[in-house]
Amino acid sequence: MAPKRPQAPQPPGNTGAPRGKRRGSPLSYAGHGVKFLGVSVLSGVLLAGMALPAVGALGLTAKNTAEGFSNIPDDFKTPPLTQATQIFDAKGGLIAKVYERDRTVLTADQMSPYMRQAQVDIEDARFYDHGAVDLKGVLRAISKNAESGTASQGASTLTQQYVKNVNVEKAGDDQAAVLEAQRKTLGRKIQELKVAIKLEEDLTKDQILTNYLNITFYGHQAYGIEAASQRYFSKSNKDLTIAEAATLAGLVQNPSQYDPVRFPDNAVKRRNTVIDKMVENKHVTADQAKEAKAAPLGLKYKDPQNGCITAQAGMGFFCDYVRHVVKQDPAFGKNAADRKKFWDQGGLNIYTTLDPDKQAAAQAAVTGKVKVTDPVSAAATMMEPGTGKILAMAQTRPYGLEPSKNQTVVNLNVDAAMGGGNGFQPGSTFKPIIAAAALENGMAPTKPYPSENRIEWPTMKTCEGTWKNTYKGNERYVPNESKSEVGPYELKQAMALSVNTYFVQMEQDMGLCPVKQMLDKLNITTTASGAKLEVVPSITLGTKEMSPLTMANVYATFAARGKHCTPIAINKISTVDGKDIKVPQTACTQAFSEQTADALNTVLLNVTEKGTGATLGLEDGRQIAGKTGTTDKKKAAWFSGYTPQLATAVWIGGPTGGVEMKNMKIGETYYGGDGVFGATGPGPIWKMAMDGALKGSPKETFQTIDIPDPAPKPDPNATPTAPATGPAAPDPNAGGNPPPPAGNPNPGTNAGGLIGGGFTFPPGVIGGNGGDGGRGRH
Repeated sequence: MAPKRPQAPQPPGNTGAPRGKRRGSPLSYAGHGVKFLGVSVLSGVLLAGMALPAVGALGLTAKNTAEGFSNIPDDFKTPPLTQATQIFDAKGGLIAKVYERDRTVLTADQMSPYMRQAQVDIEDARFYDHGAVDLKGVLRAISKNAESGTASQGASTLTQQYVKNVNVEKAGDDQAAVLEAQRKTLGRKIQELKVAIKLEEDLTKDQILTNYLNITFYGHQAYGIEAASQRYFSKSNKDLTIAEAATLAGLVQNPSQYDPVRFPDNAVKRRNTVIDKMVENKHVTADQAKEAKAAPLGLKYKDPQNGCITAQAGMGFFCDYVRHVVKQDPAFGKNAADRKKFWDQGGLNIYTTLDPDKQAAAQAAVTGKVKVTDPVSAAATMMEPGTGKILAMAQTRPYGLEPSKNQTVVNLNVDAAMGGGNGFQPGSTFKPIIAAAALENGMAPTKPYPSENRIEWPTMKTCEGTWKNTYKGNERYVPNESKSEVGPYELKQAMALSVNTYFVQMEQDMGLCPVKQMLDKLNITTTASGAKLEVVPSITLGTKEMSPLTMANVYATFAARGKHCTPIAINKISTVDGKDIKVPQTACTQAFSEQTADALNTVLLNVTEKGTGATLGLEDGRQIAGKTGTTDKKKAAWFSGYTPQLATAVWIGGPTGGVEMKNMKIGETYYGGDGVFGATGPGPIWKMAMDGALKGSPKETFQTIDIPDPAPKPDPNATPTAPATGPAAPDPNAGGNPPPPAGNPNPGTNAGGLIGGGFTFPPGVIGGNGGDGGRGRH
């Protein structure tokens, strides 16, 4: 601890020795002091905080008065001041600054000497010469107030002001507690005086001044001199001129009246008064004062920038997600109140997983393909396979509080508990989860199912018993999208065409219990709204609402060969003084075997090469795998896809559901009566985002297996022809699937084409995602 400054001489007769009982207690002297003031000025004195300082006039010292007080808590000596928190992206760029109170705590040597001198000179010029109570100041104020009949003069020392400010700070956003801390009552003044006396014993004057300058309010949401310096002059406090320091020092008495932004003339007069005080106390020369008073205010004012609403490049929703993580993860406090206090206290540097380049690519895609003014919106989440890191989180509508400008604070990428909505039906993008359960349960990828065009929902075993079809009318049936979709099919072809009845029969064959077990391993136990997930047969059609983050994590698990990692958004947190805070880590488990993953990746690779995602190849020709999905009445459409190093889920639809995406223009594209499909709505957004995100990165390939294609179905109406010489057999180790036979129409056109080496694709399906067909999800 630094040595104390010498205290002022004690009043005559004060030896510093303990006083006898007959001389009375400090509080009895307080009473005598009040009587001494007289009725005529009592009310004014109390309002000015003068009653208790009168105790000092009776000769009490800090030492002998404090002996009867309890030790003051450490949070009065060095209170944990609320400060701003900064949130950074993975490359160190600032995403946003958030705070309950904008403050940056400085040490004494980080402060301008002019600032320290100016504040003392205008608020408590004898600060270094008196104790917790200023005897001369008390008597002077009593005299002035008696003459004027008002409470125009106060005599609270800087130490007493500091104690009051600490009480206000500790009250936080509890307005009742704030008002109580500011009440000018005898009881309040007694409490403040007790603490002030003890503080003067425990801390040096320089320490008290430093604490005071860090806690005091300077107007315009600026707490402490560093925030004030940045707010009004856009510079650090240590770089302030005499005139600038005097301007800030003058604000403390009345930040509204002397506001240099609203009332510059008042601010200049007050500044000059401060400068005169600095000359009077010999802290600046007459020449320095003359130059400072001649200077203009020189404001370089910056509006308060607070919260995720200030985030750049569409990062506001991710910023808000980080806030929810801190307020909900037990790593940051045992209960909700502790976590809120940790967040509100601030003073943190939060380094996140957000990749600014990938975020920019995702944001450009969702805003480039869907306009803010469109009746629908789009959202995209990117994740790194095998790590759980969230790399991007973008959506069309901007983060904000003005619905008239199409702004929202609802993060459409995440579950309701994390600031999102109730999610959206993922359609056929859910089918690969059912396939993973079947493959992990021992099903061969070449296993056929009859896959009739329309079937009744069959009876199925569950973990608890049996599910039976009790639906009425058309609800009893599961249709395929196209009348030409008639089996039998094997997995590769059924996934490429998104054949509903195939996956329902797959569920019937293995039962729903393996499906539930797979969902548990993927950490999908609730819908996006937080409701318990009911595992029923229709789940394979994507009827349960999910968020893009959930679906991106599922496909990241596919890309990581079955390794599932819980999502994380924070890499590191440190305090402003360099202390590291423990942050939650991802939890990774092997949700299913690598063999299952390799088979599934082979199947989903076929979707993008020869199935409903065949139009979505990336510019650099690298391998991609994924699945399209469209819900009933075209109220939501998805494409979830991935490369070995990046998984992205894209959704498009009405922000609150209910918008049928037919006969409307979205972005620059008009969708007619057939409406939006996974390959035509979200698919191009996914392609644009992935092209931008992966540009310049190494091309990686999937581990695949050889899944033979079934023999083509004979066409009973075809005319027999002589066998033709076909292309060479594909190399099973080349990765992916062989291209269509020579002469086959481009599988991305609406002409009939070959799928999986021989299946005839119905006209109109390719490039259209297969549609819904009532309850179907493609």
